[in-house]
Amino acid sequence: MKLLTFIHNDRYRLGVKTDEGVLDIQSALSLVGSEEPIPTTIHELLDGGDKAFAALRDYIVQVRQSETATRSCMLEESALRLGPCVTHPNKIICVGLNYRKHAEETNAPIPEYPILFNKFNNTLAGADEVIPLPRVSEKVDYEAELVIVIGKKAKDVSKENALSHVFGYCNVNDLSARDLQLRTHQWLLGKSCDKFSPLGPYLVTADEVGNPNDLEIKCLVNGEVRQHSNTSDMVFYCDEIVSYISQHMTLVPGDIILTGTPEGVVLGYPPEKQVYLKAGDQVTIQIEKLGSITNTMVAES
Repeated sequence: MKLLTFIHNDRYRLGVKTDEGVLDIQSALSLVGSEEPIPTTIHELLDGGDKAFAALRDYIVQVRQSETATRSCMLEESALRLGPCVTHPNKIICVGLNYRKHAEETNAPIPEYPILFNKFNNTLAGADEVIPLPRVSEKVDYEAELVIVIGKKAKDVSKENALSHVFGYCNVNDLSARDLQLRTHQWLLGKSCDKFSPLGPYLVTADEVGNPNDLEIKCLVNGEVRQHSNTSDMVFYCDEIVSYISQHMTLVPGDIILTGTPEGVVLGYPPEKQVYLKAGDQVTIQIEKLGSITNTMVAES
């Protein structure tokens, strides 16, 4: 199932992508009732667990049996203003230097353990949202990344059971102000500027994605391919990452984990060839089975 968040009257609403369009769950409920509670936001769905997901799945079948509801509640995706597909994660955890060729291009050793850092909710943005380039940085870089979205509470889970705690996956651009990131030994400042994590367009359920450790991943800048790899180049695979983090902190539904970026970032070029993002640049992140997001960079007002 492909789920998305769109903005209606300044509020987030849950949509489900279908062959006919995007089903607006809240509008559908005004026409087709349900004896079971039906989630109308992504976090109601994530917090509700298997029961909420089953109720939503069955309700979609029920709505599509009504021609009136289907006709009235299907929206054109291109006309929607999308929000981040996960709107209020409790935690945003990132894994650094998690692709072998990326570590090599930045002359960094292959990590022995996952390198973890965090971002905050101020970095979230929608799939088509404009991204302000901070006035305090001259070196904003792109990073195509696969995101793990937690669906079940996870503490001390084994590698073998880790993926059973995952609800699904999505794209993110882990934008990075390199001059701020490398100013100190702590990376947080360069990673946490406003809207530095455009997320989406869909949260695709794990059953539809299959193996997350074998997905084609790309980043394009103004149509030019800058990154092109596969998640199989990860140093630590998704099951290892979830298990490792859960040994140190409790993961809860709605937590998101950014799993690292492949080679091809601006930082990996020789200094004389480094051309960082500028106002007007369009950056597209696409991962196999997850669709794509395109964000335009603008000068910070």
